Amino acid sequence: MRQTVKKSLVLISVLMLVLLAACSGNDSQSGKEGNEGGTINAKFGVISYLTGPGAAYGEAITNGFKLAQKEINKEGKVKIDLVIEDSVGKQEQALSAAQKLMSDDEIVALLGPTLSTEMNVVGPEADLNGIPIMGTSTTAVGIPQIGEYVFRNSIPESLAIPAAMKKAVEKYDVKKVALLYGNDDVLTKSGYDTMKEEVEKMGLEVVTTQTFQKGQSDYNAQLTKIKSLKPDLILASALYNEGAVIMDQARKMGITIPFVGGNGFNSPEVINIAGKAADGLIVATPWFAEKEDPKVQGFIKAYEAEYGKKPDQFAAQAYDALYIYAEALKNAGEADRDAFRDALAEIKGFEGILGSFSFDKDGDVEMEPTVITIKDGKFQLFE
Repeated sequence: MRQTVKKSLVLISVLMLVLLAACSGNDSQSGKEGNEGGTINAKFGVISYLTGPGAAYGEAITNGFKLAQKEINKEGKVKIDLVIEDSVGKQEQALSAAQKLMSDDEIVALLGPTLSTEMNVVGPEADLNGIPIMGTSTTAVGIPQIGEYVFRNSIPESLAIPAAMKKAVEKYDVKKVALLYGNDDVLTKSGYDTMKEEVEKMGLEVVTTQTFQKGQSDYNAQLTKIKSLKPDLILASALYNEGAVIMDQARKMGITIPFVGGNGFNSPEVINIAGKAADGLIVATPWFAEKEDPKVQGFIKAYEAEYGKKPDQFAAQAYDALYIYAEALKNAGEADRDAFRDALAEIKGFEGILGSFSFDKDGDVEMEPTVITIKDGKFQLFE
């Protein structure tokens, strides 16, 4: 039924374009930037978490987009315009921003939103309207399965968390674990589900499962319970604000065991907030700034020159995402939503700063994560 509606809308749109072209007496297309002098012009909408407690995610993502845009446009094969809207990290605002962008016929595709919670309401709307959308930081289970127009280039929790857990369990001979997660966010709940499933596969003992909410500042009750049961490892699914505070309070209580975190921990803000207490955090990510790869080091140098700070995983994923969009645009040969969607789905073996990237049949990422840890105040390879 949905496909029938989409095809009908496309047919109506085509008829309207023909009528408009006939009335205007020229070859311009409404809703398409088109080609100028061989350059394909396109406008992409961006929904980013720019204000609020998680704004560091959105700032890094938007910076990554803008740097890639500058480089791509300078190259001259395609010209990309970005229309950026703030989601404030809330579902209703993200949906409102998406609807505003989708009402602009010149918008070929969307990037974002930042959080999986937001994508759960924005993704279905974009898919229903036949507008390609790609999450660059949405790692919860089931995001690409929302619909055929929904993609992501961020490694899902279902790949990252097991990779980090496996290495941590092997190194520290882990037998008992404590689970700690935010129970009011799609990402953190999804991370917990993955952790629980992996614990069962590994045959580990769960000594306790503790929960918390966004914005919580006191974790004494949860951490006291965990400390009394003496686990070998804490599995924590949290965004960086809560995660950093949890680690800080844990270390002050004398809890010295390692933490394995979900994707929400993959931000330098964890170190900025928790300081030395962040040491011992283990996460898996496609991004590692110490790689001796000319592409990686070139990106870091350009990012630092542009913004005066080092890029994080979220900046890197956004940067690669816009290059993936540029590649799909070139392959499509025109700024058309359906042609762009089909070209995007065909991306295989794209060499970005994160490594070799492909989409699977669902529009999900195919890529191997790297396991890293925080040691001496910085992210390092976990060996």
